[in-house]
Amino acid sequence: MKNELRFYDDIKDWDFSMIEYTEENLTDWNLYKLLNDCASPKCKILDLGTGGGEKVLKNFPIVKEIIATDFSKEMINTANENLAKTERKDITFKQMDNLNMTTPNNYFDIVVARHTCIDANGIYKTLKIGGKLLLRGVDKLDCWQLKKLYGKGQAFKDDKPISLIDYEAILDAGFKKVELVPIHIREYYKTKEDLLALLLKTPILSNFSESEIEENKYDDNDEINMNLLDKYIEENTSKKGILLIRRYYGITAVK
Repeated sequence: MKNELRFYDDIKDWDFSMIEYTEENLTDWNLYKLLNDCASPKCKILDLGTGGGEKVLKNFPIVKEIIATDFSKEMINTANENLAKTERKDITFKQMDNLNMTTPNNYFDIVVARHTCIDANGIYKTLKIGGKLLLRGVDKLDCWQLKKLYGKGQAFKDDKPISLIDYEAILDAGFKKVELVPIHIREYYKTKEDLLALLLKTPILSNFSESEIEENKYDDNDEINMNLLDKYIEENTSKKGILLIRRYYGITAVK
């Protein structure tokens, strides 16, 4: 956790809008459609792993209350700057460690967790009876060809995929109607610079482990081998752009 915190604090100025790419979603599972379908104007929503708040501000419905959290203080500062540019009054950004949740018990109607570590028991406690959990995560096989080429990457050495870890934890916490869906997406990056920007602003090639977090997992001086990147680009370029095969997962559950 501490190493991921350092990573995201260092990239507090990220701006994905500058990266040019197109996307082909091969799976009919959309987190934001599910959220908007089940949310009502009177509901309270907790968003875990909010980052700079862009997704909340763009894709979340207007409701009674949204608490959006991230364990990086710098990310929350960025989120508040983004919020100030809007007229949203229902959103509050708050720094919080997902593994030591400080939200009240039996309070939220919906908890959304996006690309972040979770405490299933903490989420269960903060949800009302009948409340829903919507989770979208990055699985072990995400960008697997690229990780294999480099011999490293997020969850590269993990024995069990994070999707299964989360699924089992959510079941053990007492959730009902738990459904796990693999999400397959093809992304095509316009230029080498666009792909490189993604790799520099995300932990795809960083050795973050979901099952064993060590103090030296994140190296500030770790650089991307450009010769290997050129090899990958040569083998994966088409008329659509530079292909990156993404592997996510979605989980829905009810308290």
